[in-house]
Amino acid sequence: QVDTTNILFICGGAFSGLDQVIKHRQKGTAIGFGADVGSDDDKKIGDILKTLQPEDLVKYGLIPEFVGRLPVIATLEDLDEESLIKILTEPKNALIKQYQTLFKMEKVDLNFRNDALKSIAKLAIKRKTGARGLRSILESILMDTMFELPSHENLEEVIIGPETVDNSKPPIMVHSDKKKDIGIQV
Repeated sequence: QVDTTNILFICGGAFSGLDQVIKHRQKGTAIGFGADVGSDDDKKIGDILKTLQPEDLVKYGLIPEFVGRLPVIATLEDLDEESLIKILTEPKNALIKQYQTLFKMEKVDLNFRNDALKSIAKLAIKRKTGARGLRSILESILMDTMFELPSHENLEEVIIGPETVDNSKPPIMVHSDKKKDIGIQV
C-alpha cells in the first residue's frame, strides 16, 4: 500500500460526458421573476464545466477517495478562432512553418492568405477537433499539392486561399519564367 499523503494528483483530459452529469445535477424548476429559464442547449460546454463540483466527478465514475485528493479543480475553455490561428502560425514549431519548410525543400514558397487561416480554424471548430484536428485539415488541403510538387517545373510559390480550404479547389500556383537549375549539364 502506498502512502499518498505527500503526493499531488493532477488529472487532465476530455472527460467526455461530464457535462451531461453536471446538466443533470443542475436540472430543477425555474419559478419566479428572477428565474433563469434558458435552455441548457444554449450553453457552451466550457460554461457548463465551470460549475463542476467534486460530487459530479464521483457521479461520473471516479472513486471518492481519489476525488478527495484533488485539492483544486480547474476547467479550460474551448479554443476560439483566434487561438487556433495563433496555434497554426506563432509557435517555433507551428504547423504552417513545418509545411513551409517541407515546401522549401523543393525550392517553393508556401503562403496562406489570412482568410484561409480563418477557414481552417472554422473547420476545426465545426469538426469539434480543436488544435488536434489542425494537422489533419492541413494534410488534406496540401496532400495532393505535395505529391505533385516535384513534377511542376519552374514553380516558385503555392498560395492557399479560402476556396482551397472550403471548396477543395486547387491552390494558386505561381510559376517563374526562368528554368530551374536541376544540376545536370549536357
